[in-house]
Amino acid sequence: MEYHYPIDPDWSTEEVINVVEFFQLVEQAYEKDVRADQVLDQYKLLKQVVPSKAEEKTLFKDFEKQSGYVPYKVVQAAKQADGSEKIYLR
Repeated sequence: MEYHYPIDPDWSTEEVINVVEFFQLVEQAYEKDVRADQVLDQYKLLKQVVPSKAEEKTLFKDFEKQSGYVPYKVVQAAKQADGSEKIYLR
């Protein structure tokens, strides 16, 4: 599948990397598996870039429209999992 990550041109290189790495973990949660603590750690970094809940929702919806993957579900599964437990959404 070919799509683009929702990126704000005003973000720094480090911020873009943090957001892209978060979305890559979301992809991994749907394609194989990912550790819950990795998702939560990267989500914290994403929240430093996108602190607003409304902006986060917009970003997540843009990603979902392009990829079909739901970041919100991945974050929720990670929060319910036990630390290094692996999550896999199908």
